[in-house]
Amino acid sequence: MAVVQIQMRQSSPAKGCALFNLGFRPFFLGAGIFAIVSIVWWMLIYSAHSVVKIQSITSAQWHAHEMLYGYSLAVVAGFLLTAVRNWTGIQTLHGKPLMGLFALWVGARVLFLFGTSLMLWAAILDLLFGLVLILSIGYPIIRARQWPQLAVIVKVALLWTGNAVFYLGYYGILQDGMLYAINGAVLLLISLILMIGRRVIPFFIERGVQDKIKITHHQWVDISILVTFLALFVNEIFYRNHQLTPYLACGLFLMNGYRLYHWHTSGLWRVPLLWSLYLSAWMINVGFLVYGLQALFSIPLVLVLHLFTIGGIGLMSVAMMARVALGHTGRDIRKSSSWLVLLFIAMTLSVLFRVFAPMFSMQLYTSWIFVSAVCWIVGFAVFVWIYTPILWMPRVDGTPG
Repeated sequence: MAVVQIQMRQSSPAKGCALFNLGFRPFFLGAGIFAIVSIVWWMLIYSAHSVVKIQSITSAQWHAHEMLYGYSLAVVAGFLLTAVRNWTGIQTLHGKPLMGLFALWVGARVLFLFGTSLMLWAAILDLLFGLVLILSIGYPIIRARQWPQLAVIVKVALLWTGNAVFYLGYYGILQDGMLYAINGAVLLLISLILMIGRRVIPFFIERGVQDKIKITHHQWVDISILVTFLALFVNEIFYRNHQLTPYLACGLFLMNGYRLYHWHTSGLWRVPLLWSLYLSAWMINVGFLVYGLQALFSIPLVLVLHLFTIGGIGLMSVAMMARVALGHTGRDIRKSSSWLVLLFIAMTLSVLFRVFAPMFSMQLYTSWIFVSAVCWIVGFAVFVWIYTPILWMPRVDGTPG
């Protein structure tokens, strides 16, 4: 996967709104705002202060769907619509077509806030959004004949399939469809992070630390992680052989830990945009370990899933959005806002209170959930506050994008 550096040049900054110039702009901003709105709404539902009508699915499944297929898929859309243009040299959606795609995503999210009373219309918009996204990133890749990048399209297509399975389960067409969709989405998003993170995180570290370093990649490790994760995915979704799970999950922990060890350099801890990515990668890795030991130590599955979703998907996505938005708006990534430290600390605390605090004090479980939610909301409020003008305004160097 090619990574194209932003070439800086002196130019007069353009004026006006640039929100629909490139995919990362509306979807990163939309994801940030929705991350706040959705969790506030979920807390109202969880505390029984909301009268939203939810039928045929549990409120927890409603919440999980919106965070996985709502928030997370928006981040994926923004990242890939931007990255595919760099990989292929072919312009992806911008202007009115991008506005239309974004409107589909927003429409589905707004309808979901009404619970399940408008589920049919939400499903239509949601699945149409996913289908258009697949076509939008698939066309440039196929046209440029970059066949190795088809793996990205396959993962997004599987996420679309998982979303369709969720709706089939809701309407009683597919038994346990919601369970397949939610568990499958968590694993698919983690696999997407592992694939893209393997290519961009070392790149960011090499160029983000003060000392000149070169990270060595071991192909046998990368292939072993890919094969083992694929085996874990197939087993957990289709076979559910619980005796095999600990070996696969703990094997992933060891192999991925070995890879992360070779990515480490002490200089990354002085750069918030780097240590946040690296810390999140380790949270995913610890997630593999806890997942493997879950049955042995009777760890509730909900805690393991939130280690993956908040610590892995949540922290990784907001850190990636923060880094990508600076680079693709022509800003100096070495001069990021000092408030980012608060953002990343808040997200880290959200993981600690949602996952690890209940392990030691389950009697305060409800309180830990609310404290974690507050930390999440604070973190994303900081993100939206910092990045709204960055994503709204044109590039500072005057170039398109």
